[in-house]
Amino acid sequence: MKTALVFGASGQLGMPLLDRLRDDGWRVYAVSRGAHAEQPGLVWLQGDLAHVDGLPPQAHAIFSCGPLDLFAQWYARMDVESPRVVAFGSTSIDVKRGSADAEERGLAARLREGERVLFETAAARGTAVTVLRPTLIYGAGRDRNLNRIAQVARRFGRVVLPRDANGLRQPVHVHDLADAAFRCIEAEASFGRSYALPGGETLGYREMVARVLAVLSPPPKLHEVTSPVFNVVLAAAHAAGFALDFNEAAVVRMRSDLVFDPADAQRDFGYSPRGFRPSAAMFPVLE
Repeated sequence: MKTALVFGASGQLGMPLLDRLRDDGWRVYAVSRGAHAEQPGLVWLQGDLAHVDGLPPQAHAIFSCGPLDLFAQWYARMDVESPRVVAFGSTSIDVKRGSADAEERGLAARLREGERVLFETAAARGTAVTVLRPTLIYGAGRDRNLNRIAQVARRFGRVVLPRDANGLRQPVHVHDLADAAFRCIEAEASFGRSYALPGGETLGYREMVARVLAVLSPPPKLHEVTSPVFNVVLAAAHAAGFALDFNEAAVVRMRSDLVFDPADAQRDFGYSPRGFRPSAAMFPVLE
């Protein structure tokens, strides 16, 4: 029986990946900060990338579904033997590299450094590593983008956007990402490479938001306002404690095209993501 070690196993990417591996008959060691009951073929290990007890001495594959930089540091200092490593990064490595916001530039730098350390460590060990860079993730109700928009819309009955917020987006479903991680395990063409993983449809930011609002009940209203008015609305939201991490750089990106080519992933491991068809179940009501 093949064995897998999965970090970030209880997250929005980890959970569908666990299902994919178990459906294929793998024995999975799943790492999570919280405690979980063991199931047939699934061993939960409580801990994180700083410390976790009970790690297997070897595994057929190691997966990282959490912060890439922290995983790269863990991998560089640990000696779990595995011929295959698949780690999720982010297209923020490119999107936020030239951001006006220092924290966003720092994130891009950490992603670059994480990839560098991961590839260098794997090369020294003779391990095949692949890094997957998703675009805007949705589908599990746990993302900080579309799910946050849905929660704000429910609370206030409306969403306000600046005019011309039509930068192109390619939202990608969590199940398509889990499938990509599984598919590339045996795909030799993916060894030692990074891949952008966009969703299967390209659409404007406003249209993306409108589709989210349309599946909520009752559908919240969508308002488009001038930039000065939007800045006033955003300042009021910040004053009330909402969207504190939504900054000027994020506003600029609403009008910017963030588009990536899936051709390499399609060629090398049959990546085939779905179009953007949200449902109410993807945006659960938070208590």
